[in-house]
Amino acid sequence: MEYMTLKLKQVNKALDEVLLVSIAFAPIKIFINASKTPLRFVLLFLLRHVVLKFIFSEVETYSSSSISQPSLAKENIGSLTGSEGVFELNKYMNWKLKSVNKALDQAVPLKHPKKIREAMRHSLLLGGKRVCPILCIASCQLVGGDEALAMPMACAIEIIHTSWLIIEDLPCMEKVFGQKVAILASAALFSIAFEHIAENSTHAPPDRVVRAITELVSTIGTDRLVGGQFGELMTEGKNLTFKDVKYIHGHKTARLLEASIACGAIIGGATESDVQKIRKYARCIGLLCQVEDDLSNVTASAQHLGKFSNKDWMSDKTIFLNLMGIDNATKLARRLMTQAIQELNHFDARRAAPLHHLAYYIANSQH
Repeated sequence: MEYMTLKLKQVNKALDEVLLVSIAFAPIKIFINASKTPLRFVLLFLLRHVVLKFIFSEVETYSSSSISQPSLAKENIGSLTGSEGVFELNKYMNWKLKSVNKALDQAVPLKHPKKIREAMRHSLLLGGKRVCPILCIASCQLVGGDEALAMPMACAIEIIHTSWLIIEDLPCMEKVFGQKVAILASAALFSIAFEHIAENSTHAPPDRVVRAITELVSTIGTDRLVGGQFGELMTEGKNLTFKDVKYIHGHKTARLLEASIACGAIIGGATESDVQKIRKYARCIGLLCQVEDDLSNVTASAQHLGKFSNKDWMSDKTIFLNLMGIDNATKLARRLMTQAIQELNHFDARRAAPLHHLAYYIANSQH
């Protein structure tokens, strides 16, 4: 009887909190439905984030840390070392790319309702380098996990990334399927990402899964992806400081890369200290990615024209260069690269090889 009474109190408390959340967001929902601006879609994403964050913060309270991880066969990263003792990144990337694409195809099969599923798969399976899921797998391997352990989380990250891109690039998606179908496809992908983790993370202890999901959910809120996108919307046409630019990009691409790496490490069983070291690596390569992207815009333009021009980098697409100039941006990229590699020195060199070479890949692939 005491057990029933205790559980009844807990359930009633949780229901009260859910009701308060619903009441609090009612005016926001009315505003969203009435709004026709791009901010509407950012707010829709934010609402979904808040609900999921609430759910998993509650679940984490009851997660167990006493369940041991099943024994899994570890991948032989050493087999990717060539005859001269050099890690073969291209071989690793192609290997993981095939695995991720196969898993994504299985994660979102074509079924009823067909048109929504076609829209979801159209965006998800277009292709790409799959850097985020590969980083997730690599960080899991870094701390002793393997691909099977990380793959559900890796797929979920790519699915959420695609869901976000549909909203961010809505006019493109709208031309193919229409605005309403595009928005529904985005919402469906967002939901299916967490469903996929819950149903397929059978090899990982539940407490790790909950921690990783909490990390992923927190990536989307007002102080993460939504905040970065909102900051970009609010500063369009304005003169930005270096701090503004760093905030915007540190809360968009860089934050997604950080979440990918942190989630992989958590699923793989990393200590909190190791997760923090991996975060520092991730933040460096996240910012490095944007700086290199700016530099590549200039390089591509110069190759096309045969020379550099002031107009090549005085644009919204090269905002780091607008503030720093080409030479200083190049120095920043080198410094970020060095800092990222230093954070990996704490780990086993063989296991760190994929992340080590992925940092060089990000630093040089734009060129």
